[in-house]
Amino acid sequence: MATSSCRFYHRIVTYTCLHGILAFLAPLVGFTIFVVSHHDSSCGKKAEEEILLGGRLTTGVVRLGDTVRRPVSSSSPFVARLLTHLAKRGFEGAPRYLGRDEHNRDILSYIHGWVLASFQQFEHDQIWCAGQLLQRFHAATAGTDLVNQGQVICHHDPGPNNVVFQEGTPRAFIDFDMAGPADPLEDIGYMAWTWCVSSRPDRGPCEFQAEQVRLLSDAYRLTVDDRRKIVDAIMTQQERNVHFWRTYLSGEATPLNSLSRETIQHRIDWTRRERAYTRTNRPVFERALT
Repeated sequence: MATSSCRFYHRIVTYTCLHGILAFLAPLVGFTIFVVSHHDSSCGKKAEEEILLGGRLTTGVVRLGDTVRRPVSSSSPFVARLLTHLAKRGFEGAPRYLGRDEHNRDILSYIHGWVLASFQQFEHDQIWCAGQLLQRFHAATAGTDLVNQGQVICHHDPGPNNVVFQEGTPRAFIDFDMAGPADPLEDIGYMAWTWCVSSRPDRGPCEFQAEQVRLLSDAYRLTVDDRRKIVDAIMTQQERNVHFWRTYLSGEATPLNSLSRETIQHRIDWTRRERAYTRTNRPVFERALT
C-alpha cells in the first residue's frame, strides 16, 4: 500500500506550534490558513479556530480543538440522528455528533488523518478497504427505523474526497449532508466510479480499472445479481452528477458562492466525458464482474 503523505492533502493543520512553519509553506503548496482565537473558559486559554478548506458545497466549516463546527443546514436534524445512531451501533467510520455550540453550529468530533485534494489511482488494498468501509456503513443502517425495507442510508457522495485516510488506509466518511435512504447500489455505483473508473491516462488501462471494480464488489460482498447492475449504477450516478451541477447553472438550486459558473460547467463536461468512457468500455467492466 502506498502510504507516503505526499499523495495526500492534510485537510487541517494540527497544533499551534506549526503555524509559523505552515505560514511559510502555505504559498508554496497552494492553500491558505485562517486562524480565529476563542477564549476557552475551561482552561483559561485561547482556543484557535481553523477554517477547513476543500469542501465543494458547505462553507464556514472550522476545526476547534478536537471538534469540527459546521453551519446548521436543512439536513442537520437528520445528520444528527444518523451520526447518533452510528455511534450507538459502534461504527467507527464517521464523526460523532456532539450537539450545537453558542453560535448555533453543529459540533462533530474531529477525525485525525488526511483527505485527498483530488482523485487519483489507488492501490488494490485501498480499494478493498474502501469497499469494506462502505459495506459496514450500510450494514449499520439496514433494518432500522431510518430506512424502509430493502434500503440503507446512502452517503450519496462517498468519493475519496469525503474519506479520511490514516496511514494510507480509508478509515472514515465525512460530510453527510446528502445522506438519505436509498438502494445501496447508488453508493456502490458512485464509489466504483470515483475510486476506480477514469478516462485519464494516468489512472491506468481500462482492464486495470475493471479489476478494481471487481475488487470493490468482492470487498462489499455483492451478490451475483447485483454485480450485473454495477455498470448501470455507475452510469446512473454519472448522469445524476450532471443533473446535480446543472441545477446550479439553471438557478434551480441556491448559487454556490465559492464556485464560478465556468468551474461548474467544467465539472459537467468532465462527467459527460467519464460517462462516455464508461459506456465505450462497458464490455470490459462487465467481463471483469462475471
